Parts: sequence; C-alpha cells; structure tokens
Amino acid sequence: MGATIVLQNHGAVVYIDEIDPEMPPYTTDETANLLKSRIKQSSRFVLLTSKNSKESRWVPWELGVADGYKGLGQIALFPSSDDLHDSTWASWEYLGLYRRIVWGQMKGSDQDIWMVLNHKANTATPLRKWLTGG
Repeated sequence: MGATIVLQNHGAVVYIDEIDPEMPPYTTDETANLLKSRIKQSSRFVLLTSKNSKESRWVPWELGVADGYKGLGQIALFPSSDDLHDSTWASWEYLGLYRRIVWGQMKGSDQDIWMVLNHKANTATPLRKWLTGG
C-alpha cells in the first residue's frame, strides 16, 4: 500500500487493524476496545480516505475516537484516489476540520515534498516533522 510506505519512509510506525494478530476474527466488544487502545497508544492518527470510506461504518467511529483522544492537531487525513481531482472522500462536511497529507511544494522548499496541510490557516508542516512531533 503506497500510503503505508510514504508514512514509514517519513518515520511513522504504521498500525493496520487488518493485520493485527490480536484482532478478533468477528466484530465484538473486544474489537472496539482493542481499536480504542491502539488509537490511544498512537502519537498521531492518520486516516486513509477513499471513495469507499463513506460506505464504512467504522471510519467515522475511529475518527471520532481519535478526535476524542488526540484533538485536531494530531490527526491528518491521507486522501487516496486514482484521480488527482477526485474529492469524493471529502463529501462528509466534518472531514474539512482535519489537516491533510499532500504532495506538493511548500513555501521555502525548492522541491515537492510530503507535507501536512492545515488548509484553514494556509500553513504546512513537513510530514516527517509532523509525525515525530517536531
């Protein structure tokens, strides 16, 4: 998965629930408790968003749990799309509250980089710096 590689290459330790050996095979209270625990333990929360995110029952729940533990500054959305101009993932109004991981040129940089964009403040932080809390 490309997003995982980008995050790992910038210093992140990536957690994916689908490959967690402790995750129960069927959804139970244990599933919810384990996800809450993993989200709470993480220093940052990155939500990979796609056109299929809207169909998920877990995505809004996980984002809400992360927001409760982390607050807006520790959460970023990583939009995924086959089309550069596809913004289907952003059709939920509340997703506009969060920063986004984007590829582009940041002010003061000579080349394109991965960064975390705060579109409300029109500022950005290099992805590695944001992931490590620097």
